[in-house]
Amino acid sequence: MFEIKEKQKVLPDGTRITTFTREITGANMLEVEAGTNGFKGGNAEHGSRTYFRITDIGNTDMFVKTSRRPYSNNTESAEFILGGDCELETIIRALKFVVKVLEEESAEVVD
Repeated sequence: MFEIKEKQKVLPDGTRITTFTREITGANMLEVEAGTNGFKGGNAEHGSRTYFRITDIGNTDMFVKTSRRPYSNNTESAEFILGGDCELETIIRALKFVVKVLEEESAEVVD
């Protein structure tokens, strides 16, 4: 079994959400954190926020590339490139954790 830590996080826009964090280990180690304040009935102006973070905490061959939308502060894309079989295994486990947290915290299962 693994330890899941519950935290309170303040996002850049001031929204407070509860997040859940765990370590995922293999030959490499990742930490993953995810949270949401759930469905709020609209777009970004209505307060719904979703957050996740993946951090290398040991031996992860990971490269992340971001690009900005022209004339905006918004990110247009984020690409994750991982090298190695163990990285494939740990990122799958990390993303499954993200989905589980977001589904449970949104109180609605999305197909």
